[in-house]
Amino acid sequence: MKDSILVLNSGSSSIKFALYDGDGPGLPIIGYGQVSGIGTTARLQAFGRDNAAVVDLQLQKGCNHAQAMLALVDWGRTREASSSVIAVGHRVVHGGELFDTPVQVNKQVLDQLDTLNPLAPLHQPHNLEGIRILAKLLPNLPQVACFDTAFHSTLPKLARQFGLPSDLYERGIRRYGFHGLSYEYMAETLPGVIGAEAAAGRVIVAHMGNGVSMCGMIEGRSVVTTMGFTALDGLPMGTRCGDLDPGIILYLLNELEMSSAQIAELLYEQSGLLGMSGISSDMRVLLQSNATSAREAINFFVYRINRELGAMTATLGGLDALVFTAGIGEHSAPVRRRICELAAWAGIKLDTRANESHTLRISAADSTLPVWVVPTREEWMIARHTYRLLSSH
Repeated sequence: MKDSILVLNSGSSSIKFALYDGDGPGLPIIGYGQVSGIGTTARLQAFGRDNAAVVDLQLQKGCNHAQAMLALVDWGRTREASSSVIAVGHRVVHGGELFDTPVQVNKQVLDQLDTLNPLAPLHQPHNLEGIRILAKLLPNLPQVACFDTAFHSTLPKLARQFGLPSDLYERGIRRYGFHGLSYEYMAETLPGVIGAEAAAGRVIVAHMGNGVSMCGMIEGRSVVTTMGFTALDGLPMGTRCGDLDPGIILYLLNELEMSSAQIAELLYEQSGLLGMSGISSDMRVLLQSNATSAREAINFFVYRINRELGAMTATLGGLDALVFTAGIGEHSAPVRRRICELAAWAGIKLDTRANESHTLRISAADSTLPVWVVPTREEWMIARHTYRLLSSH
């Protein structure tokens, strides 16, 4: 069998996976899937490279992450391709100042990454748990951690700072940025899509999924981004609030007498599109709703994107291309249309038919600023990092 790379993204209630052919040109995908509903009604689903279903298996009710990972490994052992897995690459949200490149995982690395759990409490502990569980099941299989913060290591110090005493910056309170694997893929892919000259210029990428952020790049390097010390900052998201006056936290603590745990639940789980609409965190559901609150949530989402677009354009000193990616960015024509309409100040003219058809370029021929829709491939980036790291060793 050909060597293959397994990619895992361990979350709070799911384990997403993808398998890539390490001997094929460009690391072609072999299959993908997920274990969903961990802790409740767990279900293992897998699909081939042609999107055809390979397995749909109901797991033991209430199974935990360890049981879910064991079920995935046991099922994988029944597949011919699994015997060829030479390494596993993991998405790890936070590398902090410790890691700005992928790293092969050992106990020391895991212990260092544990110290970053408070900076990404929704993701980091689950990312690391997946690594630990797999290490017990397959102790001789190399595992590689790839970080969502690494791409933003090029941010200038000025863009990393907050208005706090300098000693806190030295203690790690600084802007890290996230969705780096997505932006890294864009930086490498865009020259072949929008042209080398435009890609080397001033580009803003809007990564709009359940998590939402924007990144301004010059010559394919991160110069400014919306997320900061944690993945709460910046734009409103599915359940996260985004940009927030820090005085609100003090008010919630002192006047409303909320605990830190209650505030964390509010900011991470009960805000954003879900909190504002009172209906759903899913943009598709809100777009189909006639409720005033749904409309207001969408309006706020679009307003904030436009506000950040203006601020980033000023920071970059101009703009040569705007790119949409991730779930909402790739699939929601209405949201893209509304953002582009608000951004007419940038010289954007939308090609309505192209936008509705989700073509690569959705701006009109006479648009001053070209606008693109480019699917992201974060899992592929992890597979490539993993393969390259092992090859270098």
